[in-house]
Amino acid sequence: MAATMLGAGGEPAGLALAQGALWTYLPRMGGLMLSCGEGTVWLTREGDTEDHVLQPGDALQMEGHGRVVVQALRPARLYFAPTPPSESARTWEGLLLGALGVVAFSFTLPATRVAVPELGGTVVGLGRALIAAVLAGLLLAIRRERLPERRHWPRLALVAGGVVVGFPLLSALALRHMPASHGAVLVGLLPAATAVAAVFRARERPSWGFWLSALAGLGCVVGFALAQATGRPTLGNALMLLAVAAAAVGYAEGGALARELGSWRVICWALVLSAPFLAPVVALSVRPEMLSASPRAWLGMGYVSVVSMFLGFFAWYRGLALGGVARVSQLQLVQPLLTLLWCALLLGEPVGRGTFGVSVLVMLCVLASVRGRVRRAG
Repeated sequence: MAATMLGAGGEPAGLALAQGALWTYLPRMGGLMLSCGEGTVWLTREGDTEDHVLQPGDALQMEGHGRVVVQALRPARLYFAPTPPSESARTWEGLLLGALGVVAFSFTLPATRVAVPELGGTVVGLGRALIAAVLAGLLLAIRRERLPERRHWPRLALVAGGVVVGFPLLSALALRHMPASHGAVLVGLLPAATAVAAVFRARERPSWGFWLSALAGLGCVVGFALAQATGRPTLGNALMLLAVAAAAVGYAEGGALARELGSWRVICWALVLSAPFLAPVVALSVRPEMLSASPRAWLGMGYVSVVSMFLGFFAWYRGLALGGVARVSQLQLVQPLLTLLWCALLLGEPVGRGTFGVSVLVMLCVLASVRGRVRRAG
């Protein structure tokens, strides 16, 4: 007879075997450490050229996905514990999840640009968070999640201020005064801003090369904005730059907090905790004529609510937590180019050589800034 104790996710935490009992197991994933607490067992694994006999105190790393067969030579008790993946494996997983988040976010500005003229900047900018908060609340209720500890609330408020309120609202208002392709170039500063927020929070000291490269990227962005406005700063430019700053803080804080709470919990709790404050503002901004908005506008609203404000952050915050905020945030270097592509294909907005060239310069400057030497203080 075999008695199995299951841990979280269905993986075995412990196993008791009577003498002669046979037990087979097909791991859902690799990275389990098996240890023998009592008795003696014989073990064989699919793909392993050797069989193993484990005595009390012996342990065996179980890697891969092959079937495991265990037989007790004497009454035995085994224990299982997950082993953490290697640093390189965590980094690659973080980069892959971060890339998925970037693709999801690259549609945000075009979708917002489509929805704003008919639904308004406030409804699109903050209403998306209310829709996402309903989805987040349902998920938390289904999983019966407990409220975060009080020490996490100020950090969740910072995340909400940056990515639930700040960037969505400010970018939506900015896109009332500029095409989405223009906004995409300004958002090209976001990777550098996120890296700066991350190194400050982690008490790291960037080199002079880092700062010079970051300032060069800022100069490209500000120069482009002034040139587009015939030498004069505009309200749209200012709003979009403020949106970038808000997102950078929200990304850095959320990526760090995801290591403690988990990526999906961070965005879910940030949405739910901010919903009571957003609901009155959105309700006052809704007008009757919005109900007759075009399907195109509602499709854009649906995308920024479900994907940009909810599902995209599952992958993004998980990627930042695994691969590091500063490193993974640099995947957003390709986001402006992706957004420019979607603007041309979906909105028919002309993308001139100047816009494309500036976005490339910004990417090069930001890439140089994060490749600069950074050391940890203290």
